[in-house]
Amino acid sequence: MGAALLLALGLLAQSLGLSVGSPGPRKPSTLYPWRRAPTLGRVRRAWVIPPISVSENHKRLPYPLVQIKSDKQPLGSVIYSIQGPGVDEEPRGIFSIDRLTGKVFLNTVLDRERTDRFRLRAFALDLGGSTLEDPTELEIVVVDQNDNRPAFLQEAFSGRVLEGAVPGTFVTRAEATDADDPETDNAALRYSILQQGGPEFFSIDELTGEIRTVQVGLDREVADMSGDGLTATASAIISVDDINDNAPEFARDEFFMEAPEAVSGVDVGRLEVEDRDLPGSPNWVARFSILGGDPDGQFTIRTDPKTNEGVLSVMKPLDYESRELYQLTVLVQNEAPLQAAAPRAKRGQARVTVHVRDVNEAPVFQENPLRTSLAEGAPPGTPVATFSAQDPDTQQLQRLSYSKDYDPEDWLHVDGATGRVQTQRVLSPSSPFLKDARPWLRASPPRTATGTLSVEILEVNDHAPVLAPPPPGSLCSEPHQGAGLLLGATDEDLPPHGAPFHFQLSPRLPELGRNWSLSPVNVSHARLRLRHQLPEGLHRLSLLLRDSGQPPQQREQPLNVTVCRCGQDGACLPGAAALRAGGAGVSLGALVIMLASALLLLRESERAGRPSGPAAAAPRCPLRPRAPPGLESDAHQPRRHRGLHP
Repeated sequence: MGAALLLALGLLAQSLGLSVGSPGPRKPSTLYPWRRAPTLGRVRRAWVIPPISVSENHKRLPYPLVQIKSDKQPLGSVIYSIQGPGVDEEPRGIFSIDRLTGKVFLNTVLDRERTDRFRLRAFALDLGGSTLEDPTELEIVVVDQNDNRPAFLQEAFSGRVLEGAVPGTFVTRAEATDADDPETDNAALRYSILQQGGPEFFSIDELTGEIRTVQVGLDREVADMSGDGLTATASAIISVDDINDNAPEFARDEFFMEAPEAVSGVDVGRLEVEDRDLPGSPNWVARFSILGGDPDGQFTIRTDPKTNEGVLSVMKPLDYESRELYQLTVLVQNEAPLQAAAPRAKRGQARVTVHVRDVNEAPVFQENPLRTSLAEGAPPGTPVATFSAQDPDTQQLQRLSYSKDYDPEDWLHVDGATGRVQTQRVLSPSSPFLKDARPWLRASPPRTATGTLSVEILEVNDHAPVLAPPPPGSLCSEPHQGAGLLLGATDEDLPPHGAPFHFQLSPRLPELGRNWSLSPVNVSHARLRLRHQLPEGLHRLSLLLRDSGQPPQQREQPLNVTVCRCGQDGACLPGAAALRAGGAGVSLGALVIMLASALLLLRESERAGRPSGPAAAAPRCPLRPRAPPGLESDAHQPRRHRGLHP
């Protein structure tokens, strides 16, 4: 806020007094609203009665206003009455009438500012109560008296003006009202300034109340700021708003500071400034900029909002080894533009000398993190990587040493002098700890830095694929029946050393390809089918499985397949279910079940009177023992091995 000038405003009112009535008793004038025409011409009824005037604030009561008469009946034979606001309507009792004489009286003091006129209706009746004349209107006008002091619309008016404003600049307007009749001089207002509390900077228009400047060059910095308003009708408080007519200046021409190296975001020192403009305003707030001496933008200056000082800070770390001294040229300006006519600052620029303080800096790794790879299964002593670090303190002799910080399974060994890293155990790719090994770098005097060694274990194709469970089932003896046998494979290696897998009948047994065929289904499955009808029973095959690794791994794996007699739906018939046994030959449990079935059939035959014996108990699909290597079935074995004998 600028300086406040307190103005007292007086209100002058010119009034015109109106006198109505006389000091002594007064005989009211007589009106004949129902007078007949004296000639034989047209009869005029309900004559227009001119308004009856009475001054407000009349205190001699009751006060006769007027007397009304009718010439239709002689005096004493007419009854008069009045009605309307002020009589039988609110406000009641102000007026009354003598019923026999027709005299109208004022009974109370009137206030024009409350009611400025009354409209009544007058009646004339005969003694019997019959209407003699039509009602006529009686208007009573209240004449204004200068009984109201003028009043300002508010106790204090406020205004603003910029310092340096030209004469005649509008500041504010004082407004007042007067409750008296605006059509009379009773409400005529005149404005004047009673006191300004200092030099006469302002004037007021006596008719409009407009306040304007009268002097050239109002200066907020030298204006009287302690004036108190004198008691008056109203006051006007005018604030002289500040403009930027004073440039900020540094408190001295040169500042000296010191800053540590290798740190950022720290304050170095403060730059004091002076400004005569309004504190806290944009005309006072200082803004600093670095004109020279900082080509890499390592320093910055911010403004302290409380003190308006410039705070010099290091934005990028300094390096004592590369530069020991900075000489900055700093400019200070206001947030708001300086007025063109304002004098220029004598110390708008200053020189700031910053000395860089040498500190013991931590060593720096040339590559961090250091990334490398190692094949799985690498033997102990395999080189992994070499850490290399440098000490920025070139003017201080430092000895660097390397050591591990985190290696929970002690896989690596770090040479403390050279930073060379090698394995001292076989690295397992399945270990949850094999992600990062972080060697520590230590310097003397003790300053440390941490480097991260990221080791990627490369996958090696060291596993061959195997057939996936569950074990194979059975095939129909007729090639056109059933969907064949679906075979799947798995591999412990990760891509790209796994699928797609290659399924192949063993090349060592070329006769297998004459009876069997393999066709791929997807990258991990193949389908086994019969090329032509084969005998029922257990058949032994040999498959060669190969993965897609480089180089590929392969495995030859035996496969036992049961061939049975099937129905149209491709499922083994009930009599052939016992032949679907995996592995080499028939298990003991299967043999016991078959023998029990044979005995049961024998007993059933005896009950039915059928012949009994081995021939009657033989199953429809005899069990064939396991074929020797290279043979697909036991069809050529002696007959005594091809059936069950109880």
